[in-house]
Amino acid sequence: MHDLLFSPFIEFGFMRRALAGGLALALSGAPVGVFLLLRRMALTGDAMAHAILPGAAIGYLVSGLSLGAMTIGGLAAGCIVAVGAGAVARATSLREDASLAAFYLISLALGVTIVSMRGSSLDLLHVLFGNVLALDDATLVLLASISSLTLLALALLYRPLVLETVDPGFLQNVSRAGAPVQLLFLAIVVMNLVAGFNALGTLLAVGLMMLPAACARLWASRLAGMFAVAVGVALASVYIGLIVSWHAGAPSGPMIILAAGCFYIVSVLFGRAGGIIRRMPARKHLEG
Repeated sequence: MHDLLFSPFIEFGFMRRALAGGLALALSGAPVGVFLLLRRMALTGDAMAHAILPGAAIGYLVSGLSLGAMTIGGLAAGCIVAVGAGAVARATSLREDASLAAFYLISLALGVTIVSMRGSSLDLLHVLFGNVLALDDATLVLLASISSLTLLALALLYRPLVLETVDPGFLQNVSRAGAPVQLLFLAIVVMNLVAGFNALGTLLAVGLMMLPAACARLWASRLAGMFAVAVGVALASVYIGLIVSWHAGAPSGPMIILAAGCFYIVSVLFGRAGGIIRRMPARKHLEG
């Protein structure tokens, strides 16, 4: 049992770094995912994950697989897409979700084109799907910094975030903090997607945010409970995904997301706050 569950992390440094990086992503990404889910912005998170690709690709063009250049490029692209989609929605008859979908489709196509023209198919796979087993010390410092900054920001913005999530109109009426809170929250989302991009790639970065959050919504009805369940599922998914990928010889990033997907299926069936079985009407006993 010891060899099965712990030996890979004890014997190999790259497995320990992968675990540490994954745990950092789980600690910060899962609470952000809960807010995205409650604010009905789940697809926004997915769109923003694709939106960072052209910026990261331009950073790759300039400096190759440089952590700093790709991170700065991804942050810049995510902010541009978020602001641009909002501006188009305000200036035209398009809703924000439609303009965001258009921006992220253009961004995804542009990013793939840039990487494909400069690099090899291996580079493209690295950008799209990441390589959590290749995390170095600099990337771990970045992931830990983003995780710590995210948790601090969520703690400071907790009350206005909750108010805007529950009743955006009320916050706008009693305070002018509505728009700044929204922008700060989008900045937090982009930061976590950039962190996830460095480990899981642009296509899977949002998975560790949204799948644990969806599980939490099916098990808990209070916000604190959702945070606890989401973080627990995310942490367990990272560990299980890495262990299974090691013994099965499967890619680690997709296995982490598949582990979270298994938790989601179980939650859909058995979740006590909205699962299928819980919502089934109880059978009435025959009366004698």
